[in-house]
Amino acid sequence: MRNYKTILSFVAGAGAMVLLFFGLKSCLNLTNKTEKSDYYILTNQISKMNKMVVMEQNTSSMQKTKMGYEVFGKEVSNNSIITYTKTTAQVSYDLNKMKIEVDSINKKLVITELPDADIRITPSVEIQSLDDSFFNRITEKDIKNVTEKAKQTAMKSIDQNQLRSEGRKQLMENLNNVFVLAKALNYTIEDKTGKIGLLGL
Repeated sequence: MRNYKTILSFVAGAGAMVLLFFGLKSCLNLTNKTEKSDYYILTNQISKMNKMVVMEQNTSSMQKTKMGYEVFGKEVSNNSIITYTKTTAQVSYDLNKMKIEVDSINKKLVITELPDADIRITPSVEIQSLDDSFFNRITEKDIKNVTEKAKQTAMKSIDQNQLRSEGRKQLMENLNNVFVLAKALNYTIEDKTGKIGLLGL
């Protein structure tokens, strides 16, 4: 009888320990891996800009670059990297720098100052193919050099003079729409800058 009570006490104690263990385990969540990230906003600056983007040009190109080693004038190994480049070129004018005088007596809007065109060229290079060899491995430095050359080639392929010329024409059309109210009030538009030749305005 005494042994039965001893066994019963032991089983009850073990059961209490099991319940206590699982209770603590669920509270402490020992089996699930937790992850915590702290996010801090360092700067949050918003700038209001009064820019008129008058033209955007998008181009794409492929470039294949070969790299190899020669022994006694004979090529023993070569690698190649094929890149795909997308380039966006924008022509814009900062209208905050445009100065206009209003001649209400003669019903004129006189443009006295017009900003120069701002041309922004943004190439984006993607690696399309890597043909590697065992003896001549392609390194990160090789990839960086190839992508940088692809960007430079893409930027040189953009005719900036043509962009400026086409941008002026488009600016003239856009200003024509901007000054539609002034023309409805029989105001004439006069360009004193000589930069865009506001014919038809």
